[in-house]
Amino acid sequence: MAYNPAMNNAKGDNMDQDAKSAADGQATARRAQRRPFDREAGVAIAQALFHEHGYDGVGIADLTRALDINPPSLYAAYGSKAGLFGRCLAMYVEEGNLPADRILQPGRPLGEAISELFVRATETYTRSRTKRGCMVSEGMRAHDREAGLLAKAHGDAAAALIERFIAHDEPARARALADYVVITLRGLSAAARVGFSRPRLRGAAELAGQAFEALLDHRRGQP
Repeated sequence: MAYNPAMNNAKGDNMDQDAKSAADGQATARRAQRRPFDREAGVAIAQALFHEHGYDGVGIADLTRALDINPPSLYAAYGSKAGLFGRCLAMYVEEGNLPADRILQPGRPLGEAISELFVRATETYTRSRTKRGCMVSEGMRAHDREAGLLAKAHGDAAAALIERFIAHDEPARARALADYVVITLRGLSAAARVGFSRPRLRGAAELAGQAFEALLDHRRGQP
């Protein structure tokens, strides 16, 4: 049988075409199997990263790797790293933050409520072995100005809530007493971040509560 180079080239071309078609089919199948990106689930994953490492300690590469998406998809979903951080803060405040609004109920004795707030803070800030402290308080220290302002907005809202509660009993001293409470809470958060144990934090929180109540009693003229 005579050798026909044209026929051999045609067979090669067909084999190349078949291989390309198979590769295209596999790529299409992979795209079909890949589920649509869940933005809310992505926020939960990113929140854990930001809480553990801080805003400045998490890069775009860390986020895209954890979320299993590429940078353009991240920006399309959240606008920016700071935009994603803002979503994470909102989720944290809604689901994982210190429930100050439930502790500071109208009509409750002031000293009792603030003392519980301090103790509950130590429990919240040490609930996780890796995500310690208050994500809002720590986020306010971010080097990125936009991220810091996003966290500050939540921090200011919490401080205002505390001041309003105190003002019912101590209107003349509401701002100063609220500052004492906020500074104590942020100190407990910072201590939790650097590794203080829950028992040590609780001991400090109880002392802070006793000091707060003693201050109230002293100014009211009680022995």
